[in-house]
Amino acid sequence: QGGREANQVSDDYRYQDGNYEGYAPNDGYYHGGDEPAHEEDAQSDVTEGHDEDDEVYEGEYQGIPHPDDIKEKQKKRAPAVADEYRDRADLMAERMEDEEQLAHQYENIIEECGHGRFQWTLFFVLGLALMADGVEVFVVGFVLPSAEKDMCLSSSNKGMLGLIVYLGMMVGAVMLGGLADKLGRKKCLIISLTINAAFAFLSSFVQGYGFFLFCRLISGLGIGGSLPIVFAYFSEFLSREKRGEHLSWLCMFWMIGGIFASAMAWSIIPHYGWGFSMGTKYHFHSWRVFVLVCSLPCIASLVALKFMPESPRFLLEIGKHDEAWMILKHVHDTNMRAKGEPERVFTVSYIKTPKQVDEFIEIQSSTGTWYQRWLVRITTTFKQVWDNVLYCLTAQYRMNTLMLAVVWFTMALSYYGLIVWFPDMIRYLQEEAYESRVKIFDEEEVSHFTFNFTLENQIHRNGEYRNDKFIGMKFKEVRFEDSLFEECYFEDVTSSETFFENCTIISTVFYNTDLYEHKFINCRLINSTFLKEKEGCHLDFEEDNDFLIYLVSFLGSLSVLPGNIISALLMDKIGRIKMIGGSMLISAVCCFFLFFGNSESAMIGWQCLFCGASIAAWNALDVITVELYPTDKRATAFGILNGLCKFGAILGNSIFASFVGITKVVPILLASSALVGGGLLALRLPETREQVLM
Repeated sequence: QGGREANQVSDDYRYQDGNYEGYAPNDGYYHGGDEPAHEEDAQSDVTEGHDEDDEVYEGEYQGIPHPDDIKEKQKKRAPAVADEYRDRADLMAERMEDEEQLAHQYENIIEECGHGRFQWTLFFVLGLALMADGVEVFVVGFVLPSAEKDMCLSSSNKGMLGLIVYLGMMVGAVMLGGLADKLGRKKCLIISLTINAAFAFLSSFVQGYGFFLFCRLISGLGIGGSLPIVFAYFSEFLSREKRGEHLSWLCMFWMIGGIFASAMAWSIIPHYGWGFSMGTKYHFHSWRVFVLVCSLPCIASLVALKFMPESPRFLLEIGKHDEAWMILKHVHDTNMRAKGEPERVFTVSYIKTPKQVDEFIEIQSSTGTWYQRWLVRITTTFKQVWDNVLYCLTAQYRMNTLMLAVVWFTMALSYYGLIVWFPDMIRYLQEEAYESRVKIFDEEEVSHFTFNFTLENQIHRNGEYRNDKFIGMKFKEVRFEDSLFEECYFEDVTSSETFFENCTIISTVFYNTDLYEHKFINCRLINSTFLKEKEGCHLDFEEDNDFLIYLVSFLGSLSVLPGNIISALLMDKIGRIKMIGGSMLISAVCCFFLFFGNSESAMIGWQCLFCGASIAAWNALDVITVELYPTDKRATAFGILNGLCKFGAILGNSIFASFVGITKVVPILLASSALVGGGLLALRLPETREQVLM
């Protein structure tokens, strides 16, 4: 009926030679068809001062709508009404068409904004977040030697502490990456960094193993969510010709994070005195200071991020045109002022926004209780996240997702497995060399002697010790086998890897020592007394070779610098696919040379070569994952693949570490095979360097 009335009104309006004729309303005030035409001096007073060329309709000033306005309003109302009856597939097809138009228009807008001060500022802010991720990977490995003694960790506890961070990263990448496509890049990145900073800071103060494990888990969850968001966020401010190169430069901050962690561990952890104690229960040792310092990059990024805008590409996807336009104008003006061209005007007036087809459930504040409203919002959000996850496995993206998943997994299995295996092998070689220097004492007899110095790396067999005193001394890697201790006195003794086997101990007093029951293996204790045993765990010795482990990690992180530079310069020239395939195949070749690594220096050299060769594949994987998926699925897909990467890291750490000291063949062949398979499969992925961000 409304359509018929509008058509009738349109038919009644006729513009001829500058005059409106034939308008016959029902109000009885004006009957143009029955009266002769007015003379110029008899025209309505409301049109005085207007030329005929202005084409102003008199009724417009009498509260009567112009017919063109009626038609325009009807056009705007018609799709909104019709959408209720249209098939969802049709709406999605229309949205896809809108997104394609937006992708090309947005590319032109970013090119107009230029690449300058704004992008470089965002580069450093997001780089700090990526640096925090790099630090997190190394923190636990550096503190384990100290934490295992400080918190009495068993071998199984040490292994769990090493893996728990990767488990948190895996969950955080999937969960927070998915939320970033619904709540926004900036908001979710702030949430991610806040979680990491808070629990990393808290973990440096907690004393119990269980609470420390929990804090590192949640800290890993936070920093794991930052990685997919950082790359999705930064890519949406880059033009096609700059994207590959500058995303590769951004990856350098992961290397800087590793260097920062290694340098801080080297300079802080060996200084055991850098801390304090409160009674006998609370100890804040130097490794806890190191954990505290490692949270600084995350805190710095969190503060700087407050001053950065949301991604305009994300805002356009959810229909917030005006906010996106203002941000893009800010980007343009910032870059133009930095270039000395403040007079340049942002020429974009309208940006295409895709059709909104998501069904959001909103409850009024007067409906239900507060937790019911929040429950509905949370349920709706997570349903949308789950729909995004399933979308990545639809026919359009299934093959790309599966191939990328295999490449990510094989790369992580090899890289993270070998990164753990290298230090373990170096430590094993050190232990072998240490054991080769052991001093053996047979059938020694010592009486009425006072030991007040350190005994280290010794084996005493069939010895006899009578009326001897062991006061204020340390045992390190000392074994007493088939020996006799008679009327001896031990006071304030600290030991590490020290055991008494098949010994006879008669009328001996142990006062304030850590020589606990488990250190006496098959021994006979006759009339001996243990008084005031040391409580808790103690950092007894500063490991002289710990600095070598820090040096290995430092050199391994620094060795990726050439690979980072090469990948950044060549990413847009040779393409992402060739970069991934070539880097993984070269890394596989490097693995075979590990068969010749029979010394510490050789292992360090091959580790540096492997890390330098593999970094280009990591950079290209980050770039192609960003470019293969549309904006509203980008962080979700990156999060899924990065979560799978962390699962590969967990498997790699567990498998490779179990072969240390047993054989080198299995880890080397496993890593090489995975890299070759993943590299060849990567060559079948589509090239993305010429396409715009969808």
